[in-house]
Amino acid sequence: MAEPDPDPIPTASSLRRRFARIMRIAAAFSLAIAALAVALVAWGSDEFHIHMLIATALGAGLTVLLGTALMSLAFLSNNSGHDDAAARSRAKDSE
Repeated sequence: MAEPDPDPIPTASSLRRRFARIMRIAAAFSLAIAALAVALVAWGSDEFHIHMLIATALGAGLTVLLGTALMSLAFLSNNSGHDDAAARSRAKDSE
């Protein structure tokens, strides 16, 4: 019986599914952070400015979403083995 490969390389479809799952979780987290930011701004201000609340929600939510997307792409790229060629060429340059 053949033994399974101890370090399997994930397929592109499995990476896409993992990224989609991470982004769904990140979108929910981003909405929660945006709501918290809007609540804190509304609570701390005596005047109610709708434009400031919209800008706060978009700024906080999209910042969290972008940061999560970039970090998850970096981790998925590392796990897929795409970074191995760059690491090997860097090791050759340092020798």
